[in-house]
Amino acid sequence: MHKTAIITINEAGRHVGNVLAQELGAERIERSDVAALWTDFDAFVFVGAMGICVRTIAPLVADKHTDPAVVCVDSTGEYAVSVLSGHIGGANDLTNRIASALGAMPVVTTQSDRAGLWPLDTLARRFGWSVLNPGQMQDCIYTFVAKKPTALYLDIRDEGTDYMERTLPGHVTLVNDLSDVSASRYSLLIIVSHRILETPAGIAVLQYVPHIATMGIGLAHHVTDPDLHAKLASHLTAHGLHWCVNDYCTIDVKADEPFVQSLQSAGCRVRFFTADELSAVDVPNPSDTVAHHVGTPSVCEAAALLGSNYGTLVIPKEKGTNYTIALCIDRRYQRRPDGGHIEIVGAGPGDPDLVSVRGRKFLEQADLILYAGSLVPRQLTLCAKPGAVVRSSASMTLEEQCLLMKEFYDRGCLIVRLHTGDPCIFGAIQEQMAFFDHHHMSYHITPGISSFLAAAAELRSQFTIPERCQTIILTRGEGRTPMPEREKLHLLARSQSTMCIFLSAAIVDDVQQQLLTEYPPETPVAACYHLTWSDQRIYRGQLKDLARIVHDNNLTLTTMLVVGDAIDNRSGLSELYSKEFTHLFRTAHSN
Repeated sequence: MHKTAIITINEAGRHVGNVLAQELGAERIERSDVAALWTDFDAFVFVGAMGICVRTIAPLVADKHTDPAVVCVDSTGEYAVSVLSGHIGGANDLTNRIASALGAMPVVTTQSDRAGLWPLDTLARRFGWSVLNPGQMQDCIYTFVAKKPTALYLDIRDEGTDYMERTLPGHVTLVNDLSDVSASRYSLLIIVSHRILETPAGIAVLQYVPHIATMGIGLAHHVTDPDLHAKLASHLTAHGLHWCVNDYCTIDVKADEPFVQSLQSAGCRVRFFTADELSAVDVPNPSDTVAHHVGTPSVCEAAALLGSNYGTLVIPKEKGTNYTIALCIDRRYQRRPDGGHIEIVGAGPGDPDLVSVRGRKFLEQADLILYAGSLVPRQLTLCAKPGAVVRSSASMTLEEQCLLMKEFYDRGCLIVRLHTGDPCIFGAIQEQMAFFDHHHMSYHITPGISSFLAAAAELRSQFTIPERCQTIILTRGEGRTPMPEREKLHLLARSQSTMCIFLSAAIVDDVQQQLLTEYPPETPVAACYHLTWSDQRIYRGQLKDLARIVHDNNLTLTTMLVVGDAIDNRSGLSELYSKEFTHLFRTAHSN
């Protein structure tokens, strides 16, 4: 909701109205002003009797596609009722949000919500799709909520299709081939596809078109053709595609062209690349003429490939009267055999519950999981789907790892490369990404919770203390891997910041010696072994005893060393905080 009005009908609901106004960032108005402001707000929330709410809005109700959302909350805040524009206007979502803020019971009567079914009329808006045949929407909804046999055909993979697969209702069957769909078996066919498809006769069809394509455009100077957009669409139609463009890409020298500016004015996403960036891309149709004029042998194909993360070129370079176009689709959207993708996933510190929701989804979908076996517990991979290949990379060379991933990639598979913590911190992914880049392989990184964050949580410490320590240093001691001269531990220690030292238990004597040149010997330290694992151990002490703590407890490489006054600090409140919150400590003590 962008703009919400709160109408408190009587004094009894004043408190509830105040809470909602604050929670929703809403504006309070009088009941008498509702008619005059009906089209000025996205939603109206009445606090009071339902009858008064209904009588107020009854003369104003026109169409669920244009009416604002209306929710009624009783004056005690026990019930929140979706009154008008449930799905389309967002009243159902607003009802649930209000109920959550108040601890109230949400009352939503929309049949699909009550049955736990997909809201077909809002899926397109939610996931950035368009509806191919909106005139049939209502008939399709009736069939769907009546739980008639329904076929679901998914041509791509994105957030929306993942949601549909994850929440598949019992009367819906996922089909891989439209030839398996017939009127004798199904009453409804739901499609998510960018392609123009031949659908079976005698069955209701609802097709969503995902906007997943990147269009590369080359333009002549000062193109003002008013029919250019229609001409671009005709290229897609000729290739059996609906209009599925998500963004446009071109060379930066065309930023001021009228057509480019018209796209931007219409809210379209346009990305620009330099001639040098475009020149580095291998394309099937280079042009000496283009190279002569703009300094790169390709604009449209190279821009489409760059913009789609070196996706599949579904429309190679095609010429119009004063333009060229090419179309690519990022491989991460593709389900077909040529749609391989690699997701580098941060496993978190070790506890399987601490991998991100997105990371878990990839693990559940992957055809190959290649995990860092010496650092990542195998329990993290137990969510793999039946038939998935799960391999540890602990005994594999980098070449063997890359070749295994490419083997599955070339078969169109989804690969998860599972690294400990967050992959960007001592994650050893640089060489793998160089390999992926060299072979133009589609990949992406899902971040993870680093072990230094787990250390702060397990130590119950805030690593930044107002007016005492505002910097956290993540580093390692100098072992077999040399450290840059400017990053030697004794130099970093000069700030006496909170320091989290990775991969250094084996050289703890040298670490302690360097730190003691700057930190006081009594500085708090913690040696944290296997953070969040089932055999986690944490040892606290002082810096002067750090090496003894590590040696006496036989701690190994999977140990995080933490140094700094922030450990267990409860006295480092700044003057600002102490003045503002001292009363809380007094209250707690008195209780």
